[in-house]
Amino acid sequence: MTRKIIIDTDPGIDDAMAIFFALRSPELDVIGLTTIFGNVHTTLATTNALRLLEIANRSDIPVIKGADNPIAAEYEGPVPFVHGNDGQGNLDLPPPTSKALDTTAAEWIIEQIMTHPGKVTLVPIGPLTNIALALRLEPRIAENVQEVVLMGGNAVVPGNATPAAEANIHNDPEAADLVFGANWRVTMIGLDVTHRVNMTRADIARYAEVGSAMTNHVMRMLPVYQGYFEKAYGSDGIYVHDSSAVAYVIDPTLFRTESWSIRVETMGISRGKTWPSLGEVVLPPWQNRPRVNVAVDVDSPRLVALEHARMIE
Repeated sequence: MTRKIIIDTDPGIDDAMAIFFALRSPELDVIGLTTIFGNVHTTLATTNALRLLEIANRSDIPVIKGADNPIAAEYEGPVPFVHGNDGQGNLDLPPPTSKALDTTAAEWIIEQIMTHPGKVTLVPIGPLTNIALALRLEPRIAENVQEVVLMGGNAVVPGNATPAAEANIHNDPEAADLVFGANWRVTMIGLDVTHRVNMTRADIARYAEVGSAMTNHVMRMLPVYQGYFEKAYGSDGIYVHDSSAVAYVIDPTLFRTESWSIRVETMGISRGKTWPSLGEVVLPPWQNRPRVNVAVDVDSPRLVALEHARMIE
């Protein structure tokens, strides 16, 4: 049985790799891409999603544009020093020939979940605005979704957008607190594990051996992203962020998790920090909050091997 998934995305180089990974995985049925601001503005994220599906020869999959701004603030802007001015490594790709559907991401997410109760998994790999808006419009999606597996947050490690916060959560903390507070099954694949999954230069070089449209695109866009990681972290290659969430949906045994309630800081210098309810005593801010499945450890070599198996072998 394949799992129906909706990828909520802000492409983004790591988003592109995650989307290709999901499309190449027989366990998954990608029924749509919904778009959000984050790595780039939402309009460009939508254009990039359409482009990526054309590269993958999967324009049969719909793209639906999402929110332009967080639910309680203004979008702070893209990160071209990480993903390039176009979000795809400064490749200046031609305009897509396909178009997004004429509806909103939140409405489309609700439609899909309520049409296929218990069958749809949400895989948000950007800020959680669209997911929170869908919850506000139709709270019943919480009891009808199969699972939410998100890339974002940092439970017991530092952030990457600020010393306190991970980038996706930092872009809309209010939305994230709503998502973590809803009564549905949520798994958080955050920096606690993604900063342990290292795709080395040697691993990346293997993509050049294939020569497919998708692997060629990966090789063309990665220099900007790889350069950022090597300069910012002194790493050999890149950390695997968004693809780690896809890997969890395929094979949860790659990860070790803890069950913690999560609150998201929405004020001050720690804005965007995901605070777990560690220990046996549940303090008032975490009381009556559902437990979240928080990834705390990962089998990095096996995860990289899984992505390679789908993309290269």
